Amino acid sequence: MKNIGLSYDDILLIPNYSEIKSRLNVDLTSRLTQNINFKLPFISANMDTITEYRMAKKLDEYGALGIIHRFCSIEKECKIIEKLKKEGVKKRAASIGVSGENQQRLKALVKAGANIICIDVAHGHHKLMSDTLQYCQNYDIEVIAGNIATQKAAEFLCENGADCLKVGIGPGSMCTTRINTGFGVPQITALEEIIKVTKKCGLPVIADGGIKNSGDVAKALAVGADSVMIGSLFAGTKETPGMIHKEGNFPNYKLYKRYRGSASLDSKLERGSEKRNVEGISTTVDYKGPVKYVIQNLEDGLRSAFSYGGACSIDEFHDNVSYIKLFSKEVQS
Repeated sequence: MKNIGLSYDDILLIPNYSEIKSRLNVDLTSRLTQNINFKLPFISANMDTITEYRMAKKLDEYGALGIIHRFCSIEKECKIIEKLKKEGVKKRAASIGVSGENQQRLKALVKAGANIICIDVAHGHHKLMSDTLQYCQNYDIEVIAGNIATQKAAEFLCENGADCLKVGIGPGSMCTTRINTGFGVPQITALEEIIKVTKKCGLPVIADGGIKNSGDVAKALAVGADSVMIGSLFAGTKETPGMIHKEGNFPNYKLYKRYRGSASLDSKLERGSEKRNVEGISTTVDYKGPVKYVIQNLEDGLRSAFSYGGACSIDEFHDNVSYIKLFSKEVQS
């Protein structure tokens, strides 16, 4: 019998009896790592067209988190962290890779004030990941490790000292890993498999990729994720890096910004990498204005979801909410 995998679009959450009088009474506080909580379970993707200083600062104001990307010089990433520390941001998250200058970058980032490090690689079930996790033990930091999509990978990261697991192989709109390599696990199934492990080892889980709306956030949390990482919904907002471009003439002009995958050819060329192993695309998106409107819409939708689920907290949402699979030809066969 072949395995069947489920994505966000393959399920719907089942409404429960509810006694919630006001959606404002719902507590969306969640675990980021074993030792750090945050007010809203939203994380902006550590992509070079999504998260630098302005995005991280604005998300912090709402109690969410922005993780600074690693696709820049060590000096630039450190300056962003230093700036976040100087304006009073307490959760200062930065990214490193698993090879090349990763140890030098880690040392410099910690010195600059980073207290959360995301080890950011496409395939986290790898010897280089365990080597990097071991090196991170030399510092007083919380470590997010990923990306992964299987139980064995989750066990591997738990055993090697991760403080949080980031889940998602290829679900993002800018990622072409599944197309280029044929590898990946649909996100609902990946989350369910990994959460079987994290329930035992006590680690939080970030659902990374494929979030198209607040309903997808609710689905990720319902199957056990503690937070979600978001790229496309934040793309094109005022706080993302890059220029606002104009197309056309007044009054019929259009504003847009660039959005690209970190492994896209466009991104690789800009940072001087080889034109190989391209697993992402680059595009333009409409300019959306301040990111606060996206955050507020996500929060409002999630609060409504908790009301439908009869849950006042994320723990209750984990425990109480179930889903129904949608009929499809693939499942029928």
